Amino acid sequence: MTPKTLQEILQAVLVATLAVLAVAPAARAQDDPTIFIVSYIEVTPASKAAAATLLRQVRDASRKDDGLIRLEVLQRTTPSNQFVILEIWKDQQALDAHAAAAHAKQFREKLTPILLAPVDDRLGVTTTVDPLQAARARATPGAVTVVTHVDVGPPNRDKAAAALRTLAEASRKEAGNLRFDVVHQKNRTNHFTVIEVWKDQKSDDAHEHAAHTKDFRGVLTPLTGALYDQRWYKAL
Repeated sequence: MTPKTLQEILQAVLVATLAVLAVAPAARAQDDPTIFIVSYIEVTPASKAAAATLLRQVRDASRKDDGLIRLEVLQRTTPSNQFVILEIWKDQQALDAHAAAAHAKQFREKLTPILLAPVDDRLGVTTTVDPLQAARARATPGAVTVVTHVDVGPPNRDKAAAALRTLAEASRKEAGNLRFDVVHQKNRTNHFTVIEVWKDQKSDDAHEHAAHTKDFRGVLTPLTGALYDQRWYKAL
């Protein structure tokens, strides 16, 4: 075997190894059975207190369900008659069992008469999530949660996903960040949801003015298929 042939073989092995390493994260993401649910709720202004009570009740009951990783109910800062439920389930089977549970059905039945529009449930899977950060992050008094819907044209899906991953990695390093998850819808993979938790309003304000945030918005704007739908919430 000549040195040239050996060198070619070693280069081929290196290329193959790098290819496997590059594909592995995507393959793991595709195999990840974790399900994220973002449910947007809008009730009549006069019914917001009643809705908050129902949300707390279903939250407390659902936290006993098998397969639940995380569930939070939040109220939008303004308008305050809008709410969101953020859920993470270990797999589709756990979610289906929860949806069939009596407390979940009763919640929907009691909520329906005070709704201004049907509940907007968005089923998602991981784009980029830091499991350790997500596990320890909990909303505390003064914490700010931001939920953003990002909609890009289908041809721009991969570019948007890459930009969102870059933003997430930089944002998690900020001193006041408690959580920075990005998920995409299963049925419309060009629709993303960004879930952020900041320890206080000052931390969130600093993030909004950070260079990496501005860079992200500059990349996203030509790709987006709708307005940048960013909403601020507080925990119930």
